Amino acid sequence: MKVLFLDESGDHNLRRIDPAYPVFVLGGIVVDRSYLHHTLTPAVDSFKKQYFDTTDVIFHTSDIVRARGEFSYLADPEIRDTFMHGLNRLVAEADVRVMACVIDKQAHVDQYGDFEFDPYDLALEVLIERFVREIGPTSHGGIIVAERRGSVLDAAIERAWVNLCRTGTDRVSATRLSDRIVDLVLRDKRANIAGLQLADLVVSPIARHALGKPPKEDWRIVESKLCRRESGKYDGHGLVILPKKRG
Repeated sequence: MKVLFLDESGDHNLRRIDPAYPVFVLGGIVVDRSYLHHTLTPAVDSFKKQYFDTTDVIFHTSDIVRARGEFSYLADPEIRDTFMHGLNRLVAEADVRVMACVIDKQAHVDQYGDFEFDPYDLALEVLIERFVREIGPTSHGGIIVAERRGSVLDAAIERAWVNLCRTGTDRVSATRLSDRIVDLVLRDKRANIAGLQLADLVVSPIARHALGKPPKEDWRIVESKLCRRESGKYDGHGLVILPKKRG
């Protein structure tokens, strides 16, 4: 069975758009469940033991970038370089595939106006279509694990999932969706789930790429793992940026 772990970068608010960060990204990793349990999770735990002498540390990009909390010692440039090199190597060696949907919020509002879709719901639908394609013809071949975001937003995600199971998407029928994906479950990041933490690590480089920021090593690693078409291209497949540019 394949597992799609999802995390987000940015917020889905369309009323107040931060000009410095005008995108919403929903994305994550696709991983085989057996590999997750037997190889990936032990590798993440081993890395944590090496740097923190415990596995009870949650990788969170914003804390790592700002050297906050348990990552405060990364304020030392030499230690930070060593840590980031090791973390990048951990992600690079992981047998995972990456998929993400980026919503340019202002362009989304400009194009759809009063008929705009919630960015999270839209991105989720896009990723479900891609995940079904990754699962292939296997019945009950996948499950989605998304990060909890609070009771109100969690309820909205669950409603969106139920609706998709009933109606399907533009590209995937309800019957096919329900046959391929067992469920969508929500988990707290504090549960220390390796897959969710790797999802956290891959969405930020994707957001920076979408914003036109200079590429770093983490983006080059993530780019190499994006799901691709048979042609080898990932645009519109492993990485979807909406709304699509016209012309």
